[in-house]
Amino acid sequence: MTEVKGRTAFITGGANGIGLGIARSLARAGVRLALVDRDTEGLAHARGELQAITQVETYTLDVRDRESYAVTADAAEKALGPVSLLFNNAGVIVAEAAAKLNYELWDFSIGINLNGVINGVQTFLSRMIERGLGGHIVNTASGAGLVTGGSGVLYHTAKFAVVGMSEALRNELAPTGISVSVLCPGPVATHIIHRSMQGAPKGAVQLSEATEKRRAERREVLNQALQNGRSIDEVGAMVLQAVQADQLYIHTDRVVEEPLKVRTRALLEAMDALPG
Repeated sequence: MTEVKGRTAFITGGANGIGLGIARSLARAGVRLALVDRDTEGLAHARGELQAITQVETYTLDVRDRESYAVTADAAEKALGPVSLLFNNAGVIVAEAAAKLNYELWDFSIGINLNGVINGVQTFLSRMIERGLGGHIVNTASGAGLVTGGSGVLYHTAKFAVVGMSEALRNELAPTGISVSVLCPGPVATHIIHRSMQGAPKGAVQLSEATEKRRAERREVLNQALQNGRSIDEVGAMVLQAVQADQLYIHTDRVVEEPLKVRTRALLEAMDALPG
């Protein structure tokens, strides 16, 4: 079991959504918080809410920027002490059709959803190992990192990679006292779709007015579906419990259970078909 009280946590995407839910749970558990996000206004609100409970520092950061990431990490540890709880949570959803993709969209989505996780691990892991204080890393993937569906090839590509990365890290880091979990949420009541569209490259996809209207309507349907999911505070509590219990996989619901069974059966049946 990982004892979290008195530790320092670094949470990307910490101003809103799941990141804020995690921050709230950790604050109540006695953890000092470094919250980072591109949303400066959201960070101010989060700090105002949480500073009455624990020590909080906030930093505006794009997780794709490696140099700024290192500077921010130094500042956070100077203010709050060594980071031993790392939550690579920042993410975006751009569910664009494969035929409409371009390098701008690939770079935007992979840059945040996968490279942002890599940058977090690369920035903090050596520090955590050298200090010998143990710790825990939680990487936010998705149910879309376990099965494919309607989330778009961009999102599935990054989230499958985050799941594999987390599994491999957990095995390799076991002797160091640093554990790893991967969060695979289903629907959660956030506004990630709207925020993702605000941050996406402008004009990266040229569409007719009618097509853009249909895409906007679909985004709204997806957003409404998310609002019927778990609350961010429920997810935050699940993440804290999983860290304390040292779980590898953190699920928020059973939405992908049946598709995951189908995928697993297909993989095993393909092996059964081998000769000999």
